Amino acid sequence: MSDTNWTDSQRFDSKASEWDANAVRAALGDAVARAIAAHMPVKRPENALEFGCGTGLVTLKVSPRCGRLTAVDTSEGMLGMLNEKIAAASVPNVVTHLLDLTQEGAAAHLDGNFDFVFSSMTLHHIPDTGAFLSQLNGHMSPGATLAIADLDAEDGLFHDDATEKVHHGFDRKALQSKLEQAGFENISFITAHVVEKRNREGRIAPYPVFLVTARKPKA
Repeated sequence: MSDTNWTDSQRFDSKASEWDANAVRAALGDAVARAIAAHMPVKRPENALEFGCGTGLVTLKVSPRCGRLTAVDTSEGMLGMLNEKIAAASVPNVVTHLLDLTQEGAAAHLDGNFDFVFSSMTLHHIPDTGAFLSQLNGHMSPGATLAIADLDAEDGLFHDDATEKVHHGFDRKALQSKLEQAGFENISFITAHVVEKRNREGRIAPYPVFLVTARKPKA
């Protein structure tokens, strides 16, 4: 993996067609989608954003609860799979964008501010966590909700490729501090799922996945 590219779109492009066939990944998507649905705002979000949507394992389970959902990813292959699902099921309220939101000014290509923003297993691919959270805050409406699922701090063996440039999960207190610094409040963590997988050392190990929710202040 390139030292300067944490998302490595070509890597995800090559895996897109077989992505959903992984049972561990599918179970994680189901669990995260249920957790997000249980922690969505009481009022139906009218303009939601998912960053790092992939093939839509979470997208299409959350979208019925939203007015409009913009699904963003850096991988053309992943979005191609999601677009096929959208067309096959005639999903009326999901639009996709090939976009890297870590790039300065990228969010300007999206339609307005968002009242609900969510993601699953994407934040650990973003190099500057604090700066990215601040950028998200700037594109959210007052009172909007953020919901992010990702790995708790792990042993560095979760990813199969030792050269992959990612964060090895997140310490919850440290991430809460970054969220506060980015301007969020009402921050809360739950454990959404525990991934049981064979790591690079060949051991079956548990890897907890949290869901953190936060709110942008109303004023």
